[in-house]
Amino acid sequence: MADEPYPNHRPNVGIALFNPQGQVWIGKRDASEPPWQWQLPQGGIDPGESPEAAGLRELFEETGVGADKVTYLGTIKDWIAYDYPPDVRDDPRFARKRHLGQKQRWFAYRFNGTVSDFNLEAHGEVEFCDWRWGDLSELPGLIIPWKRATYEKVVAAFERFSTDPTPSD
Repeated sequence: MADEPYPNHRPNVGIALFNPQGQVWIGKRDASEPPWQWQLPQGGIDPGESPEAAGLRELFEETGVGADKVTYLGTIKDWIAYDYPPDVRDDPRFARKRHLGQKQRWFAYRFNGTVSDFNLEAHGEVEFCDWRWGDLSELPGLIIPWKRATYEKVVAAFERFSTDPTPSD
């Protein structure tokens, strides 16, 4: 599609999962070096998959939490894009993907389950080795610097869900 925003960026989703107290689920990436190990669940959109379906799939694959344990709160309607820095783009593991970066659609959900619903090995491919509840506002300081502007936009868009349990869009 000629008018598609960010045609050279991989379509991706991100998920902010809030508990009833307004804290957000923060995962510690498996096999990542400190200090930039923490982030929210995210992942690619498969061909033919809607962003919403991809978000729920990624949430399950990375946390073990199914759609039946969450309530939709809202979304960021526009794509948020970031570029990979040159060292990442030139890494042979990523070069085959031929993307300049990722464009993301973000979704917010309220978690309605219990701690026992989390299973970081639900999908078999472990993305996170640990997790915790934290304040949404701390995320930009935890994320790798080249994703920081994206997380600042997510914080600004979803900060209302830290205190208001009401879904909206």
